[in-house]
Order: sequence, then structure tokens, then C-alpha cells
Amino acid sequence: MFIQVIQGPVADPDKVKAALQRWVKDLSPGATGWLGTTAGVTQGGQFVALARFDSQDHAQANSDRPEQGEWWAETAHLFTDDPTFGNSTDVTADLTGDPSDAGFVQVMQGRSKDPERARELMSDDSIDWASFRPEILASVGCGHGDGAYTMAIYFTSEKAAREGEGKEAPPELKAMMDEMMHLEVGTPAFYDLTDPWLFAP
Repeated sequence: MFIQVIQGPVADPDKVKAALQRWVKDLSPGATGWLGTTAGVTQGGQFVALARFDSQDHAQANSDRPEQGEWWAETAHLFTDDPTFGNSTDVTADLTGDPSDAGFVQVMQGRSKDPERARELMSDDSIDWASFRPEILASVGCGHGDGAYTMAIYFTSEKAAREGEGKEAPPELKAMMDEMMHLEVGTPAFYDLTDPWLFAP
């Protein structure tokens, strides 16, 4: 899988959403390999999107289409500063439910001292995340090199997510979470999408 992370400040979330809806309606039928896009705007006006393709080649082929270039030229004007792009083929996905049912998505960005160890911890099947945090429907993460990462976590609702954050973790989960925090370089950034836009073919 290939993921492109696009982010930047916007002044009018409704116009950005309309632009993405137009892309899905008019351009996505010709976007070979497009798997879906998760996007939204935080309360502070920060747009974040994760566009998923089945391969980097198909994503590049989509970017090279003239109609894609025209669409982006129009959409780029909706940003109040230059957006950034992060590409990744280092993708991990964990589905315990249907992410299309998510009412809240939290995007987390940071850097790990040991990405391989962090990946091992996150994929440890002996830890029953589903029982402890049933409101988590899915997570999709991607590495950007040098330990940097982006992760999107899909929740049933923001209320359920906040309640889950306040729960006391069992010992094995707490140990894992403590080790994950120890692996972090600095403090991760969190982007809360309280009105997530979930697009799929």
C-alpha cells in the first residue's frame, strides 16, 4: 500500500470538502488503484488527509493525469499557506471494525527512536486491544523515514474515544504503552478530526 499525507492550513473547510467530493465524483473513476481517502479539518483550521493507493506507481500515474493537475491547481488556492506532502510505502493497517463507520478520527504525528520496536509493540497479538478499547475501529500508520510517522486512529465517536482515554489500562497494556512513550522523540502532534470525511471507491 502507498499513502500520501497532505496537510496545511485552510480558511474554509466547506470549500475544501466540496473540492474533495468533486474529485471523488469526477476524477476517482479514472484513478487506478485508489483505495480511499481519510480527511478533515481540525478546529484550528488545519487540513489533514491520508490518500491510500495500492501502489506508488498507481499514485504517481494519478498525479500525472492532466485532469488531476487541473483539479489540484484549483484546490491549492484554498490553502492559506503552502501545504506539505509526505509519501510512504511503509504502511501498517489494523482493522478490528469498519473504519467507514468512524465518527471521529485522530491523526498522530511524531518520531520514534526505534520504529521496528514500535511496530512490534503495536502488532503484538497477545495484547487484547479490542476488549480494552472497543471504540477503536481501525488504525493506519505510515513511516516517513528517520523514525518519523503518521498514524490515523478511527473511533466510533469522540465521546467514546475520550472515555477510553481515561480508562485504567491492565498491567500488560500499561507496560506496552509506557515503552511506546519511551521510544518517542519529543512530543507527538495530534490532529482531531471531529467531522471526518471518509471517501472510498
